[in-house]
This record gives sequence, structure tokens and C-alpha cells, in this order.
Amino acid sequence: MIIADENIPVQIIEKLRLSNIETYSIYDNNRGISDKEIIALAQNPPRIILTEDKDFGDLVFAYNQDKVSVLLLRYHYSEIDSIERILINFIENHAIEQHSFIVITSKSIRIRRL
Repeated sequence: MIIADENIPVQIIEKLRLSNIETYSIYDNNRGISDKEIIALAQNPPRIILTEDKDFGDLVFAYNQDKVSVLLLRYHYSEIDSIERILINFIENHAIEQHSFIVITSKSIRIRRL
């Protein structure tokens, strides 16, 4: 399951759901919770955090919140259709390992195991 952070556009969440990717929206269900609370929600049972917030990188790497998997989207709004396709293709065709930090841009995908 994907946990979509508040900053993920509704358009992306809808595309994920249309692709039968189970997606939980923080905006719809837990608006205003902290990043640390999102991490706790993603740890039990293990889920993947989808975000545009670089602060998750700080939490994961600087504060050793390494028992989580994060997909960080980096794109310009004009690339939203492209980033949707790349994201869905990646999720559908790759087993996302637990405890990884993945950065997806319109030009590359970087995977770092934690």
C-alpha cells in the first residue's frame, strides 16, 4: 500500500487508484499529522510513503528513521503526466524493497537501500 503525503496532487492519487494501486491519502484521512506520525503509520504494517517533501530525506538519513520506504517525487508541474506514468510503471514493475529511499524524476530513478 502507498501512503500519499498531503502534498501529493489528487490527480496522481486518482491515477494510482485507477491503476489498482492501493493508495491511502493523508490529505483525505489524517490532514495535518506530522512527518514523524506518517513514518509511524507506514511502519506497522510496512507501507510505502509517497511524498514531494524533501524533509523525509532528513528524517530518514539524519535521524535514522530507516525502517521505512519512501518514494520522493521531484518534478516540475508541467511534467505531472510524465511523472505519473513513470511512477505507476515503477510501482507495477519493481518490487520495492522495504527500507529504501527512492527518488523519481522525469529523467531518472535513484534507489538507495537503507
